Amino acid sequence: MKQALTELQKRDLQHVWHPCSQMKDYEQFPPIVIKKGQGVWLYDENNKRYLDAVSSWWVNLFGHANPRISQALSDQAFTLEHTIFANFSHEPAIKVAEKLVALTPEGLNKVFFADNGSSAIEVALKMSFQYHMQTGKTKKKRFLALTDAYHGETLGALSVGGVGLYNEVYQPLLLDTVRAQGPDCFRCPFKENPESCQAQCIQFVEAELRQHHEEVTAVIIEPLIQAAAGMKMYPPIYLKRLRELCTKYDVHFIADEIAVGFGRTGTLFACEQADIAPDFMCLSKGLTGGYLPLSAVLTTDDVYDAFYDDYGTMKAFLHSHSYSGNTLACRVALEVLTMFEEENVLDMIQNKGDRMRKLAMKAFEELPFVGEYRQVGLVGAIELVSNREAKEPLLSEERIGYQIYKRALAKGLLIRPLGNILYFMPPYVISDDEMSFMIDTTKETITQFFEEWEGVSCSNDNQHCHL
Repeated sequence: MKQALTELQKRDLQHVWHPCSQMKDYEQFPPIVIKKGQGVWLYDENNKRYLDAVSSWWVNLFGHANPRISQALSDQAFTLEHTIFANFSHEPAIKVAEKLVALTPEGLNKVFFADNGSSAIEVALKMSFQYHMQTGKTKKKRFLALTDAYHGETLGALSVGGVGLYNEVYQPLLLDTVRAQGPDCFRCPFKENPESCQAQCIQFVEAELRQHHEEVTAVIIEPLIQAAAGMKMYPPIYLKRLRELCTKYDVHFIADEIAVGFGRTGTLFACEQADIAPDFMCLSKGLTGGYLPLSAVLTTDDVYDAFYDDYGTMKAFLHSHSYSGNTLACRVALEVLTMFEEENVLDMIQNKGDRMRKLAMKAFEELPFVGEYRQVGLVGAIELVSNREAKEPLLSEERIGYQIYKRALAKGLLIRPLGNILYFMPPYVISDDEMSFMIDTTKETITQFFEEWEGVSCSNDNQHCHL
């Protein structure tokens, strides 16, 4: 049954094409028009509020309309909003670059600004390729990426992505990527525990590198969490062993920390937990606290030096965006990085992560249709299954995660699913009461859905859910 549309919803559907959406769904479930935000809450045009448990696609760190960040943005807007970044610069960009170099793993001394995560991936791929062309390794024309990887939506980024939902239709246009089986701790083929394993699954990458290393320019990976694949989490030892392989086989290591950087995994950057330094680190999302588009690619002096020459050699990196190094975005990023320094943010993430884990384990561990609750830092994921013991996935065409998402919204909670995986990635400013609401409402919504959904019966041993 269609609901009556507000005037703004009618106008939206007349002209707006929304991202990552089948627009026909909007006939039954029209867009929610948000008028304001405050802290972890979003308020629609009817003043109904929704707890933003996904940080508006993982970008918001310190809450909506954060007074400190908003003030910094306002002050900068009255001084300088943007300037061409070729042959020009400005203080916010210089300070952000200095802070990023100081905060990221040792050796990442050069910063290239772009304006979104996919663009950062394109920059890293192109830099790695061009580096090898300019250092005499002209056979290196391919990239190695993992199954279930996600690195963005532009063609280069899609080429190294491994989620068919996003890139299958574009296969004729994509780069010829070497694909290695990625880690899957929930359904581990070696039956290992992630807390004690030695990343035996790295052998799949090693086999591909052994065969293809002469033609591979870089390996790209999402450190610790394959986010869009369903918050698939794996231990730091995998990264350490991958770093060793990249060094051994002379290929670059590209760390895509776009989703996991800036404290999401409990450390400022996920690579820290493996004590490794990549050759390229791609950053975006939380870099500006959810305010403005900005991304950065950090790389080494060795990479930089391969491009440094007289202009006539044509070794320069001729890549640009109109809004590269945008002044407003850089000023906001500077404020975000300063907040990490001044407000003890990592300890706050640790404390809130511990609380979220405790609440979630109590709420979900006995539900028969929850195969696993997993968490790294302040990122938690609920994997819904049809058979808990066998870890059988639910049929994707049933869109159960989507149905639960809609029901949760009616209760004032935004938990946009990844297929049939529900996840939490809240702003760091979430309070204890708000976190309890997030967990309790999710449990209530899941339970009610499976109780009411026609054709569902769950066994008394809490192990099976027959659909």
